[in-house]
Amino acid sequence: MPVKNIKELKKDLRAKYRGLRENLSDETKLRLDSEIQSRLLSLREYSRASTVFTYISKELEVDTLAVIKAAWANQKRVAAPRCIPGTRDMEFFYIRSLEDLAPGTFGVMEPVPERCEKVEDESSGFCLVPGFSFDVQGFRLGYGSGYYDRFLSRFGGFTVGVCYSFCVQWNLPHGYYDRSVDILITEKYVRKTSKKAR
Repeated sequence: MPVKNIKELKKDLRAKYRGLRENLSDETKLRLDSEIQSRLLSLREYSRASTVFTYISKELEVDTLAVIKAAWANQKRVAAPRCIPGTRDMEFFYIRSLEDLAPGTFGVMEPVPERCEKVEDESSGFCLVPGFSFDVQGFRLGYGSGYYDRFLSRFGGFTVGVCYSFCVQWNLPHGYYDRSVDILITEKYVRKTSKKAR
């Protein structure tokens, strides 16, 4: 039996999980996001971290703005990613307010380099990782551009996938260079997927 092309399979899965997320009512999304945030903020790994690395959420993603505000309130530094033009790589900058952000690559809000300090040390911290889907081992289905895969290969801190439980599946296709997250958080549970997080 022929194995489906992995790119085609990932494309179908992205379409599936995009559709499920688009069907969420605003009220349901708000409730699920709030439950995920509550689990995240109670993690020991979060409380011990001095820097929170986080994506700036788009409409279909688990909301990170409440986490960002909580991190500032908890006296933590917050670092957000900026895609480096002409590459498939990204760099993180410390942001002190949402005013430090402006629309960038793919229309995503990104730090304005002239206003922000670049993160030079990626050896520690607590990093929220986006994805259309995650599997129970912590592997993710991203957006297909490889930005986070490159970053995760060099990041030394804790990596945390945030995802709705209906977007988690048993096993996702992944390659040799893919990195699983250390902790997976949904509105229903926290799953520690690596020895580092246990």
